Amino acid sequence: MRPDTSAEHVDHNAEAARLERTAGLYPEDAEHLLLQAAAHLELADDRPRASSLYDRLLATPSSLENPLLVRALKAANLWEYGHEAEARAIIDGVRASAPRDPAPWVIVAEALEAHDELEAAQETFTQGTTLLLTDVTDPPYATHPLLFGRHRVRRMLGMPHDDWDARADTLHKAPVSLDELHDPKRVWALGSDNPAELQAEIARLQSELTTAREALSRPFPVAVLHWPADELTELIAAYPSLESEYPSHEQHLATIEASLRELAASGTGNLGIVPGTVPSYEAFAASELASPADASLLPQYATTLAARGRAVPWPPEQGTACWCGSGRTYGECHGDAG
Repeated sequence: MRPDTSAEHVDHNAEAARLERTAGLYPEDAEHLLLQAAAHLELADDRPRASSLYDRLLATPSSLENPLLVRALKAANLWEYGHEAEARAIIDGVRASAPRDPAPWVIVAEALEAHDELEAAQETFTQGTTLLLTDVTDPPYATHPLLFGRHRVRRMLGMPHDDWDARADTLHKAPVSLDELHDPKRVWALGSDNPAELQAEIARLQSELTTAREALSRPFPVAVLHWPADELTELIAAYPSLESEYPSHEQHLATIEASLRELAASGTGNLGIVPGTVPSYEAFAASELASPADASLLPQYATTLAARGRAVPWPPEQGTACWCGSGRTYGECHGDAG
């Protein structure tokens, strides 16, 4: 989650510098940390320096987990300080690349929307939605902004509801409906001298704020720790007391899937899985001045990995490989309800 706290309460330049230093200490997490640093620089209105961080990451695209996300963020930032032509070119490139991650779609569509390119924004939201959600019964949490953004732009354009808009309405849980939240007439209500209209608009804005705060309350996924087979073997050999936590690798995998399904059934969204490694876990234990044999460190280790951007979203998209590394699709492996 990118920071959004105003400069009045946070020294964004200092935070960006801290994140850059941390990226130097943890090069394997540099992508996530430098993106956070760039976001702080944007909030500090130092957009040229933010662009330099995006360029620094894009200088070695093969080392990035999500180069299209970096490109999308760079485009949105460039447009904000006058580099419209370059931003448009990058946006066209992102769309042509058809990313399988919803985040680049949302970022470039919202950049177009922010600059009153509503038709292009609607086309971009629709392109991403169609690519990622066709034949998907239960849209993953990360794709919800695609549907909500598409609904908002189409409402601004006065377009009639379609099946995707109905899906967005179903996913929206706030008391105020999406049609009300995205009603263009709300803009006029803000200038009204009618107390009833102003009170109604305040209620709508409070609902939007509540929804936004709920999303921000979980800045990284609720993540479950996954040890690949060779790492788990090494872990138990080094710290035999942890065998009670992991009687077998097969049971470990089954427990992960069961735990995530239970969390999903309870209404918890934004779930993920973080792969652990023994060297990384030992380094974490040392940073906590604790022994790796202490089982209470395991959930803390998972949370720390998630905070550093290491989580893989769960459940995997339809037709993609299972999170366990078996090589089979998720539906044929741990996603098989049978």
